[in-house]
Amino acid sequence: MLAQQRQQAIHEMVQRLGGVRVGDLVREFGVSDITIRRDLEALADKGLVAKVHGGATALNRHATDEPGFAVKSVRQRLEKQAIAAQAAALVQPGTAIALSAGTTTRVLAQLLQDVRDLTVVTNSIPVAEVFYKAQRPDQNLVLTGGIRTPSDALVGPFAVSAIRALNVDVLFLGTHGFSLQAGFTTPNLLEAETDRALVAAARSLVVCADHTKWELVGISTIAPLREANVLITDSGLPGPARNRLSSEVGELLVAEVAAVRGAPDPPTAA
Repeated sequence: MLAQQRQQAIHEMVQRLGGVRVGDLVREFGVSDITIRRDLEALADKGLVAKVHGGATALNRHATDEPGFAVKSVRQRLEKQAIAAQAAALVQPGTAIALSAGTTTRVLAQLLQDVRDLTVVTNSIPVAEVFYKAQRPDQNLVLTGGIRTPSDALVGPFAVSAIRALNVDVLFLGTHGFSLQAGFTTPNLLEAETDRALVAAARSLVVCADHTKWELVGISTIAPLREANVLITDSGLPGPARNRLSSEVGELLVAEVAAVRGAPDPPTAA
């Protein structure tokens, strides 16, 4: 198979599946790891796919596009791990926290399994699964209930009603996108309503968003930038964007991705 034919086939796979891994493509096409990486670079240079650690994903820039959890879990894996490590350092034993749905918050959940006397409120099935499997008697898990979305979030009136009855010290919020004009956004209207309830229930808001979310705008705003006490992003965010965000949020923390290179990849969806 010629390189052009192989790249076209890879592009079609990405469009159909939402994302692909280098190892799977090596087995599929019977070529070397280096050849596949060059193919992905060529497709990314043409603006046909988004290169991520270990593979590639489809480009979704529309206001209502909502990739599934499995697709998002392979994007910016090192960035999410670095961001989660920064976020975990903010969690104190004996506190009540909320974790919204998202792949970054799931990585954060993995890092919080050993925190003593922790109460965790979440509307995320994957996040709840992490704490459920840990089986720590000194950790309390509150799962909101609700209707499941493609991102494995529980949303809707049942979720909102449960959240409104609660008060937490800190909310760690994952977001589909963030921009100066639109603030923190999501492509799912019901998820936006549920996330707004989480924001209202928390005394402090910490938003976790990797650099690819910058200027990505979903159809519904969760909160304006100024409501974030802390915004944690990664070192891939350009300098001008950092300067602009620093004046909008309470505190901007930039996680160095190089600090986690060589560490194990964060877990993917089951």
